[in-house]
Amino acid sequence: MIPIGIAGQAGTANAILVTEYLAHSMQFRRLLSRLPIGSGGYRERLLDAMAWLLVDLHRGGVYWGDCSLANTLFRRDGDRIQAFLVDAETSEVHPSLTDGQRAYDLEILVENVGYGLADVARLQKREDGLDDAIEAAESVRSRYESIWRELSLEPELPAGDRHAIRGQIRRLNNLGFAVDEIEVVPGDGGSEVRLRLVTSNRDFHANELQRLTGIRALEGQARLLLNDLREYVAWLEVNGRRRIGETAGARRWQREVLEPALRRLRPVIGQRDPIQAYCDVLEHKWLLSERAKADVGLEAAIAAYVAEGAPAPELPDE
Repeated sequence: MIPIGIAGQAGTANAILVTEYLAHSMQFRRLLSRLPIGSGGYRERLLDAMAWLLVDLHRGGVYWGDCSLANTLFRRDGDRIQAFLVDAETSEVHPSLTDGQRAYDLEILVENVGYGLADVARLQKREDGLDDAIEAAESVRSRYESIWRELSLEPELPAGDRHAIRGQIRRLNNLGFAVDEIEVVPGDGGSEVRLRLVTSNRDFHANELQRLTGIRALEGQARLLLNDLREYVAWLEVNGRRRIGETAGARRWQREVLEPALRRLRPVIGQRDPIQAYCDVLEHKWLLSERAKADVGLEAAIAAYVAEGAPAPELPDE
């Protein structure tokens, strides 16, 4: 939530916090109601998003207290989903959370996610939906614990092995984290050291994209766009038989690839997020290429995507 104002009630201690409108966001029912509740697709991405949200909050010392799908908004983020807390009435902020506080918050999340998924299954008249919802909700626990372990690792590495250190940094970068601090401490054995990495928020790729192009995007969107940018620059270098600088290549990608694609998409997508629509085209291109067993090209992917009505779950119901 991004605060933009506060409204107080005169003569009382009551107040309302006004937060910024989250553009292009959806409630979980819109995301899942027109899709099978079974595993796969958007449901798996939504469960990942809930686990990541709670990890992010807990790393910041925030105890939510009422973690649920109903108190969360979702945005599609490239080929992933991001979750945003929108009801913090029961939340508490501490310098850090104990393991017990984290475990209790996670227990609430698992229970409430189960209720939310079961409710969608009931609306879809799926008799097996309750058991499936419970199993899916339990998976959020394992997702959360896996992420938390990954961020808490202090691997023992051979002393002086800079390649191993770079590998650990890249592992966190791939998760979206920038590494702010690196601390090397003696390990249990004389020939090894223990590596402690301090990470910031998940905006590594978003910051990199903004540095190269000035484009502000969500982390998952930025990761896909950077891959597309680098693929195009590599193609230019192979065909032109010369090296192209990073900044010059980014400018050419914007001018020759992204901007023409966005001009074609904007009349079709209306008020939707154009960057997400371009990410949808990239996913469409990958699926078409897999089917054809050859690269179909961006132009064919855009044409096919537009011909299908530029599908997206955030479109209003008919």
